[in-house]
Amino acid sequence: MTFLERTTDVRRLRHWDVDMSVDYIYTSGIAGERFFRALRDEGRILGVRCPACKVNYLPPRMFCEGCFTELTDSFDVSPEGKVVSFTVAHVDRRSHPLPQPEVYAFVTFRGIDRGGLIHRLFVPPDRAKIGMAVRVRLRPKEQRTGTILDIEGFEPSASQD
Repeated sequence: MTFLERTTDVRRLRHWDVDMSVDYIYTSGIAGERFFRALRDEGRILGVRCPACKVNYLPPRMFCEGCFTELTDSFDVSPEGKVVSFTVAHVDRRSHPLPQPEVYAFVTFRGIDRGGLIHRLFVPPDRAKIGMAVRVRLRPKEQRTGTILDIEGFEPSASQD
């Protein structure tokens, strides 16, 4: 399976035990700035739609991956999503043991063709499941700063699509 293909068969998903460095500096750019302002100021998650090939992206980007059309048509994404993959962290980013394991998930959202969000999943490791319905949990408005940390993580949702 290549990077751009999507699997619908969870039996094809695999895992590897590895140490992976994730410290980096990344600027949000124009599309990211719009996304983070909407998240901070209004608690909205923005996606973007390609007018030419009708593909919806999250997080937003400036140009379509398929046809290179400039993407300016943003829309609100539902805060409800589904876990498509997850991992359990036992150490923090500096390799110090965590008091309790933490679960991180890749979540996709209805109406999004390409992408999704990765964040903390607020369940014990033995309750994390591929396909589980989740909802975005935002920080209180007065604590938001315009970063991905304005999302505290994902919590289980009662909704089942």
